[in-house]
Amino acid sequence: MNQINKEDHPIKTRIITAVIALPLLSLLIVYASQDLFNLVVTIVSALALHEFFAMTLPRERLVERISATVAGTVLAALLCWQLSEFALMFSAGLFISFAIVYLLRFRDISTVTAQFGVTLMGFLYLPLMLSFLAKIRLLESGAEWVFLVLALVMVGDSAAYFVGSSIGRTKLYPAISPNKSIEGAVGGLVGSLIAALIFTHLFLPEVGYFSVVFVVFLVGILSQIGDLFESMLKRSCGVKDSGRMIPGHGGLLDRLDSLLFAFPTAYFLALYLGH
Repeated sequence: MNQINKEDHPIKTRIITAVIALPLLSLLIVYASQDLFNLVVTIVSALALHEFFAMTLPRERLVERISATVAGTVLAALLCWQLSEFALMFSAGLFISFAIVYLLRFRDISTVTAQFGVTLMGFLYLPLMLSFLAKIRLLESGAEWVFLVLALVMVGDSAAYFVGSSIGRTKLYPAISPNKSIEGAVGGLVGSLIAALIFTHLFLPEVGYFSVVFVVFLVGILSQIGDLFESMLKRSCGVKDSGRMIPGHGGLLDRLDSLLFAFPTAYFLALYLGH
């Protein structure tokens, strides 16, 4: 009997997960009503918030973890459904409410400010950034722009991995992510550019080649920065993965990290380019 290489399991699991998830994601982007799409984004925000606060807040902050996850989910819904006035009022209420919570439950005075700051950061990092996915889809060519972002980020991530693992020599940011290299980062941008050029030629021909390069330059670089930012969070929390929600991929944040910085950037670029 052939011995199974244990190192193959994560790769096989990733492939199986992608084969299942990508068609479902494509159907959602193309055919779902905007209300259903907003609901899915809100649910993803809730799951990501749960993961984020479990990673960043200590165990004794269970009340804060739960209440922050619920509050952040409500904020995500308000943002996805374009209820900006309510979102603004709710955000002010969030700040005041959690300021009171931490004031009354400060426990260790030397850490309370950092924990309060982490809680507020969770609201900006996830509900706010993910809400731009819903905003992109509302654009005239919204579904195409969502696919464009997914294509250039996913292909860029894969290209960065293969180029970095094969010829990567110069460390990109060893204090945060020791395995990433400058060669891999450049390879990722090239992969993103190729993917974006092919996709826009087929589905967004109105976007000129110069504009594609501009989009890839900004979205590609910021998506890599988003990846590094999440790596910094994990390293500061002393964890390898943000969670175990996705088999073979780690946590949900490990899959969203690059996209969180890409969606807002792509939204404003699409507006700037008239789409």
